[in-house]
Amino acid sequence: MNKETEIKLRASRDTLVALQAHPLLKKRNKSGWEPRELSNQYFDTDARDLARARVALRLRRDGEQLIQTLKSRGQSVAGLSERNEWDWYLSEAELDLAKLDDSCWPASLAELDKQQLKPIFTTDFLRQRAEIAWGRGKARVVIEAALDLGKVIAAGQEEEICELELELRQGEPEALLELAAELAADLPLMPCDISKAERGYRLFDEGSYNLHLPAPALQAGQSLDDAVAAIGWYLLGSSQRLAEQYRHNGHWRLLVDWQQCLVDLRALLGSLGQAAPRASSSELRQALDSLLDDWRPRILAGQQDETARHNAPGQFASELENCRWGLFSLNASRWLLARSWTLARNTRGDRQGAAPLQSWLQTLIAEEGRDLQLKRYQQQPEDLAEQLPRLERLLLWLHLARGVLDVAESDRLFGELSKLAELAKRPLSREELDLRMTQAQIVMSLKPWKTLLKLS
Repeated sequence: MNKETEIKLRASRDTLVALQAHPLLKKRNKSGWEPRELSNQYFDTDARDLARARVALRLRRDGEQLIQTLKSRGQSVAGLSERNEWDWYLSEAELDLAKLDDSCWPASLAELDKQQLKPIFTTDFLRQRAEIAWGRGKARVVIEAALDLGKVIAAGQEEEICELELELRQGEPEALLELAAELAADLPLMPCDISKAERGYRLFDEGSYNLHLPAPALQAGQSLDDAVAAIGWYLLGSSQRLAEQYRHNGHWRLLVDWQQCLVDLRALLGSLGQAAPRASSSELRQALDSLLDDWRPRILAGQQDETARHNAPGQFASELENCRWGLFSLNASRWLLARSWTLARNTRGDRQGAAPLQSWLQTLIAEEGRDLQLKRYQQQPEDLAEQLPRLERLLLWLHLARGVLDVAESDRLFGELSKLAELAKRPLSREELDLRMTQAQIVMSLKPWKTLLKLS
């Protein structure tokens, strides 16, 4: 068994050509680009038992070689994937079911009759492969770069494969992200947490691509630093999966949810105080502000205007044709992997980062709640929009961490604050002003709101 650590980056045909000539890859290329034609047949049952067990089984023809491979889904976070892989070289182009024994076969499939396995889809592509190697400090890094161009064919449908895969052979995972980010600074490369097998299954059923990553299971006693990492990976990974699926089918709700992930990431970075010195997140905050400055008005317009919704897929395609989104995603992954917010903070910041989440969160909500000054916006509702960043910070933590608060009816508080935030975004009118005043009063009257303001 091998452990595979890789990152996939969606590209265009022009970008694949440009990558072969990119100065960084040319300098570190130790093998030259080697072309291979790869034909892959994937197998499953009619009931898709393997897909549900999060494994993929394929038979690959690579020149004269026939390779049977079983892959587990493993751990995949924000495009950086770790999974177990078993390979067997065969003499005939037929599955060798005897290889699928207890040493690799999932326990959840122990009762499956393997005779039910049948071909379900193919992925055929031309791979340009190169060994990329360099010295990183005192360590040597070796990465296999693969430029893949071809198609997935399933149930009479097909989807183009056009991507860069970077697979770690030697060195630390940080090196994968560093190389990817350096390339994405020059070329449009979009981290995409979807395997070729998942693309095949998606052609059968769009709903098979799981957009909803499990929310982080935050605990009252865990440190703030651990909570920041868990929330950050969750939001970033979710944003990448939503972007991939919206690019694929253009469903409006996916774009709305993608933007919400960006809003939540921005709120996370803005809520941490001295636990994350501003200098440590300056680049990420600027990138998020740039994205949100462009996409907030489009989403707001699309909520009311069908023409705006119709234009959005083309605008999103244009977004993916420049470097902004991919580079932000990769730099955010690097920031999270290295826990960069912890590296240059003062003693007070270290104490905050190590603080139990529950006590830190109670203090944050009490301080943000008092600074929100809801009583003022009962008299001046036209100014509520200026408090939207503070509302978004409160909503982020109440959404993902309200379970650690020992406060009754926190779900209702989250719902009523969400309504107030939506009103803060909408164009002003006499009716909207009245709604803002009423909603501010509702929030102020809630018992959990009064309780939280007294906790710090």
